[in-house]
Amino acid sequence: MLRIAPARKAAFRILLAVEGGPDHADDLLRGDAVNALDAADRDLAAALVLGALRWQLWLDARLRPLLKRPNAKLDAEVRLALRLGALQLRFFDRIPAHAAIDESVELTKQSGHRFAAGMVNAVLRSFAGAAAAAARGGLLDQRIDEIAAHPAWMVARWTAAYGPEVAAEICHHGQSQPRLTVRLGDTAVGDTAIEEELRGEGVELAPGALLAAARTVAAGDVTATAAFRSGRVRTQDEGSQWVAELASCTALVQSKKNILDACAAPGGKTLILAERNPQARILACEANPKRFAALRKRLAAYADRVECRLADAAALAEEAAFDLALVDAPCSGTGTMGRNPEIRHRLRPEGLPRLAARQQAILCAALRAVRPGGRVVYSTCSLEPEENQQVVAAALAENTCLRQLSLAPWLDALDGEGVLAPGAADRLRSCITAEGALRLLPGVLRTDGFFVALIERTA
Repeated sequence: MLRIAPARKAAFRILLAVEGGPDHADDLLRGDAVNALDAADRDLAAALVLGALRWQLWLDARLRPLLKRPNAKLDAEVRLALRLGALQLRFFDRIPAHAAIDESVELTKQSGHRFAAGMVNAVLRSFAGAAAAAARGGLLDQRIDEIAAHPAWMVARWTAAYGPEVAAEICHHGQSQPRLTVRLGDTAVGDTAIEEELRGEGVELAPGALLAAARTVAAGDVTATAAFRSGRVRTQDEGSQWVAELASCTALVQSKKNILDACAAPGGKTLILAERNPQARILACEANPKRFAALRKRLAAYADRVECRLADAAALAEEAAFDLALVDAPCSGTGTMGRNPEIRHRLRPEGLPRLAARQQAILCAALRAVRPGGRVVYSTCSLEPEENQQVVAAALAENTCLRQLSLAPWLDALDGEGVLAPGAADRLRSCITAEGALRLLPGVLRTDGFFVALIERTA
């Protein structure tokens, strides 16, 4: 029996779990099975999993014509063995073709599909020959590949909303591994002690694009450091950090004392709210029991002033009880497909109205929960107008005692507080919409895609 490399075996199992259920690849790649691998195997397993999900549509379109029966329904294990083999043959220059093919064949056998092993071998050898011929003829067009790796309906929507060039850039970002971004805890701006400590453990950081407290990891494994294990450094996309910084700025300027984080898990934004508002009491809600348990554990150090509540934010009973609410609404996540590539395979256009109805219910509950003069920061990591400006417009249409505020003045406030990185205010101003919301498109400012709006309750 051929020995299968640990990284390939781990990747195969994770892809099976993602294909067969609601699990997210990013979560599974942080699980015990992957953590038990050495660093090189962990990196290879992640590259295989994320690569297979990113390029799944493109790979399937090129593998299917090589089958004797192109319309045949293959078992999940066989499909995944073919995808993993083809992915390595096309995109992993340092992996020998024989290793990619032979271990894919062995994965097929060991998963209980020995009868399909010969077919997998033949198809991958044909794929390897076709790829080699295309490369020699200069026929590999990376940009077309990137667009073809996304569902056609998504690309059509982005093209209609943002134009073909921006749609192509969104697709490019979706096929790229985002640089890991970290936050230096609640340390003061300019404090280099943590950076020096990390450098001593082989981790090199570079400045963030938007925030003074954000850094991108240029080299090394930050998750293996003492600072990460102790929570003094934590991973969080810079766009996500910015949303929480905006809410904190709103709270500080208005001397807010009671804050609602309506959809708090996994807790990164709640931590920033707690750090930036040491005098405030915060209610952090989460409807999912598993995510709630993780949220409460993560926020344990702030238990004296952060109440974690297992609750559906759309059904909150509180009225006029808070000065500020943050609604980071559950959404399609189409702005995060660089790090969550499975979204493109799970989302359907008919699901967007259901998401929008849920988002509007949560936003309206949060607007009822704030006092007159209170404000709600509404955000998603979606690119879809149904989940963003249309949700805000629907909420405003329901209640005449609401008004949307432009985020432009708050950029100046954040800049004046030293929260923003040099030049970030001007870059962010270019992302302000006509209504005053802020739209970050994936990759434009080295972040995921985000939408953020600020609404005030006037009476």
